[in-house]
Amino acid sequence: MPRLKFETLLGDSGRAARAMAAAQRFVGGADTKELLGAVGAIVKKVPRTTYPDKRWFQKSYAGAAPGQDLLAGKGLFYVSEDRKLYLDCTAGHYQMTWGYGHPELAALAAEAAAGGVVWDNHSNIPQAPVKALSAKLVKLGNRAGRPLAEVEADPDALNTVLLGICTGSVACGAALKMSLAHYKAEKGGEGAPVLIVLDGNYHGTDMFTQFLRGMWPEYFTNVEVVAVQPNAPDELQSVFRRCGERVAAFWAEPIMMNREAILIEKDYMQLARRLCDRAGALMVIDEIQTGFWFPEVMMFHQFGVTPDFVVLGKGMTAGFHPLSALLYRRKLDRLEQYDAISTNGNAALAACVGLGCIALVQREAKRIGRMGAAYHEEMARLCDDCPEMLAEARGAGHMSALKFRKREDALGFHRAAVERGLWVRAHAYHEGHSAVLTKFALLLDEEVMEFAVGAFRRLLQERPWR
Repeated sequence: MPRLKFETLLGDSGRAARAMAAAQRFVGGADTKELLGAVGAIVKKVPRTTYPDKRWFQKSYAGAAPGQDLLAGKGLFYVSEDRKLYLDCTAGHYQMTWGYGHPELAALAAEAAAGGVVWDNHSNIPQAPVKALSAKLVKLGNRAGRPLAEVEADPDALNTVLLGICTGSVACGAALKMSLAHYKAEKGGEGAPVLIVLDGNYHGTDMFTQFLRGMWPEYFTNVEVVAVQPNAPDELQSVFRRCGERVAAFWAEPIMMNREAILIEKDYMQLARRLCDRAGALMVIDEIQTGFWFPEVMMFHQFGVTPDFVVLGKGMTAGFHPLSALLYRRKLDRLEQYDAISTNGNAALAACVGLGCIALVQREAKRIGRMGAAYHEEMARLCDDCPEMLAEARGAGHMSALKFRKREDALGFHRAAVERGLWVRAHAYHEGHSAVLTKFALLLDEEVMEFAVGAFRRLLQERPWR
């Protein structure tokens, strides 16, 4: 039988595969200056052809317009199927920590696979990289320099990892289950447990986590969800006073990417920790978005608190393969073996790449911190220079957004940016939302930053959508 060949699997006599290879050669063979000079232009070295269409996709998620779909990418750049070169300002829609095809991570995955590391297997027999990653997450979650033997013996330390899960939704679901199990065991289960969340949260896509943001209310009983405004301490205190020991858990994302990149304030997070302790409630920090994007790897360290649960995902494996984790205190380990797992959640090769991703963050920590601060400052300067159009810069570091005063301007800016080859995201589909979001991969450097911010500035000055 003939061997498998990628170029024949798409059913078009290899034309799409050849175009993909040509695009890959282009983005992989040009330097940053050349690529920046070609952003928004058609790459003529890529042959014209047709590609599989999206006729079978569900109507709610057809993705980009025809032609805008990804053809091939390298680093911070990619070529679309209509042969246009884009600067990806969103890290592959938030999960590709080190951009497209990072050479060291690609080489690490190839080396590990050649050395016997499997792509995926059942959680009952975890391969070495999975166990090594769990130990690394424990080390990162606790105070720097604290001996692991001490962490292991401390029931209140973040010393337990659920790693056999593929998606952040399952990780958040596991934290919910453990919170309710803890509530029942410690408080007798009297009265409906209360889950306090931040209004505009996004903790996953299963029914329970969607219930936290107001969906499916008719299917849930004997549990109360109270949404509070972020960074509103008086409201938070009022809810804790009203609900008292019925509060089972408080949930927060350090940067609320589903609510225009609102950054939670340090004082607010510390207040929430004190209120949780007073009520015997658990604190859940959802770092699916922020984890692996800051020098500390886990952003919660910036707030000076220790949560009871830390949810991790997305950037942990740099877009190589979905893998998520839940880091928590051992005393909360109440679930049985199959209460929260994913079939594809014990991916040893992905865990190996996760270890590599963490090693890169730690190696580049100073540069990551410096570039993140510089980029956010430049975004804030844009707001200072265009006060009639921009209200403020939100987020932090590489995860920075522009909050527009008018929804129409946010949508217009987004359309104009994409047209010019700057792949950004717009948040304007909820009442009051009018922001354009970015989340650059950690490869961002001064040259790319100056280009991107300069392009944003020109769009704000020209306003072609008006």
